[in-house]
Amino acid sequence: MERVTKENYYLDIAETVSERSTCLRKRYGAIIVKNDVIVSTGYNGAPRSRKNCSDIGFCMRENLGIPRGERYELCRSVHSEANAIIAASREQMLGSTLYLCCTDPKTGEIVGGTNSCMMCKRMIINAGIEKVVIRNTKNDYTVVFVSDWIENDDSLSGTFGY
Repeated sequence: MERVTKENYYLDIAETVSERSTCLRKRYGAIIVKNDVIVSTGYNGAPRSRKNCSDIGFCMRENLGIPRGERYELCRSVHSEANAIIAASREQMLGSTLYLCCTDPKTGEIVGGTNSCMMCKRMIINAGIEKVVIRNTKNDYTVVFVSDWIENDDSLSGTFGY
């Protein structure tokens, strides 16, 4: 019997967390893990007590044809990474790993090739998270070391890497 890798085990959990998302455009799930203990989870959705896009039946950014990575101020959602960070103490996050999975809300299929937005990258850096593991397919993933986001500061170049 072949065991699932530790990375895919945690990515499977992040994928399940994405099923709680209320976004009509993309569902994201994130979990923060330190020393093989899940510290927190988060998915994208409107702030507590506000109506979600799934409740009101439309996405403002989708209706306006706004491309991915632009005009987030029009989005009702708090991102999955931000929600996971909000739910944990900084001490728990120092040196941790954030696992991220994006799924299509219409098909439930994994959406590969994603990355954290600029605001989430900043929060991940400040939280002290060491690396981000992003699911591309059921078995393949990308590992990003947060130190690379610091050394290669894309906010200075205008190349945002979405």
